[in-house]
Amino acid sequence: MNENYLHTILIYLIACVWLINGLFCKIFNLVPRHQQIVGEIVSNDYSRELTFVIGMLEIAMVVWILSNYKSKLNAITQIVIVSIMNVIEFMITSDILLWGKLNIVFATLFVFIVYVNEFKLSPKNIVA
Repeated sequence: MNENYLHTILIYLIACVWLINGLFCKIFNLVPRHQQIVGEIVSNDYSRELTFVIGMLEIAMVVWILSNYKSKLNAITQIVIVSIMNVIEFMITSDILLWGKLNIVFATLFVFIVYVNEFKLSPKNIVA
């Protein structure tokens, strides 16, 4: 498969992950577990509002990904956010995560895909 084609497909798949988690899971609250996780980590008093804001920020991430603006900074930001978020969830709320402590494995896989897509597959990194 052409590396440019794979890179483009992965951009859309990565954006879809953020879109689904932000819009459907958090903003529309179709997966209440996300609000419960926020409530356990921060506070139940404002967990709905905080979950909504996180969802909006995830939608902003989709726009940033699709814009291709400063894509390396974007990839680093995604890697840092996903890593920190999943370590915190692993330590505090692993009992309510979809796959429990195994969630961190899927997060690591996602981080790896973001890394490879931007720093290995991106046409900007291919020297002619």
